[in-house]
Amino acid sequence: MPSINFFLEDINFRVRKKKLIRNWLLLTIKKEGGELDNINLIFTSDNYLHHINVEHLNHDTLTDIITFEYNETGEPITSDIFISVDRVKENSVTFRQRQLDELHRIIVHGTLHLLGYKDKNKSDKELMTIKEDYYLSLRSEDLLNY
Repeated sequence: MPSINFFLEDINFRVRKKKLIRNWLLLTIKKEGGELDNINLIFTSDNYLHHINVEHLNHDTLTDIITFEYNETGEPITSDIFISVDRVKENSVTFRQRQLDELHRIIVHGTLHLLGYKDKNKSDKELMTIKEDYYLSLRSEDLLNY
C-alpha cells in the first residue's frame, strides 16, 4: 500500500493536515502518471540538511530541499525528501509568500523531481515552476488554511 510518512530531524516543527497533504501528493503523482511505493518527508534544520548536502552531494551550501530517489526508472516511487524548515521560513520572506505556501511549493517540487522533472537549466526551471503552480492550485481549501 502506498505511503507518505512525516518525520522530524533536529527541529521542533509541527506538520499539520498530514492526511490532506498525502491526498494532494497522491493526486499529483496520479495526474503525472506515476506510481507510489513510499515517500518519507523529513523536516530538518539548516544545519542538518547542510550536513547531508556536504556528506552525500559534496555541496557546501545551504539548500531548502534534497530528494533521494531509491527506485529504478519505471518502478513505483521510493524516496526520502529532506526539507529545511529554516530555508522555507527565509524563502517565504524573500519571495513574499506565506510560509505554508512556500512549504507546499517545496514539497511538490521534490515530488515533481521524483516524477522526472529537472531544474538545472532555464527551460527546465520554467516548466518546473509551471507544474508547481498548477499542483499548488489543486490543493483543497482545507489544506490552504490553518
